[in-house]
Amino acid sequence: MKLRNARYLARDLLDTLLRPGDAAVDATMGNGHDTLYLAQKVGERGRVWAFDVQQAALDATKKRLEDGGCADRVRLILDSHANMAAYVDEPPAAILFNLGWLPTGDHCVTTRTDSTLAAVSAAMELVRPGGLVSVCIYPGHAEGAREKLALRQMLEEADIHRFNVLWCEFANQRQDSPKLALIQKESLS
Repeated sequence: MKLRNARYLARDLLDTLLRPGDAAVDATMGNGHDTLYLAQKVGERGRVWAFDVQQAALDATKKRLEDGGCADRVRLILDSHANMAAYVDEPPAAILFNLGWLPTGDHCVTTRTDSTLAAVSAAMELVRPGGLVSVCIYPGHAEGAREKLALRQMLEEADIHRFNVLWCEFANQRQDSPKLALIQKESLS
């Protein structure tokens, strides 16, 4: 493992958690890189739900999945991640968020604090016991800075008997560098 940035740290942890046959959610599909990664990790018997509010994200992700031979195990959903509980019908092992905007898209269209809080809250309830919710936060723009503050406050108030929450920041990087929140639901055993 190499401590490169928040996204890679999240992926290293997911590599140890996800198994063939698992369910997973990409709450912010973007260009489909994380969706493809999750589809490959859960294998042919697994399932992935991927959310975005932009048709361009679905189109790019669909092509990436088809090129990767994984389209049959992923449901692409043109809707807010805040509505994931209406679609996901089994407890996922992992739910992955990469907040911000579509890298090749309009930077005015970004994740929003209120829908992000609702989505992370839903994810915490949906994820299976022992499962992981990973949230990469990009505070380098105004809405991202708001998301960071609101998420930090929400997660500091999470029930310690139900969730373990880790907030990761690289001490020797800029203040607006990506942050990582990791939320693990307590196992029943």
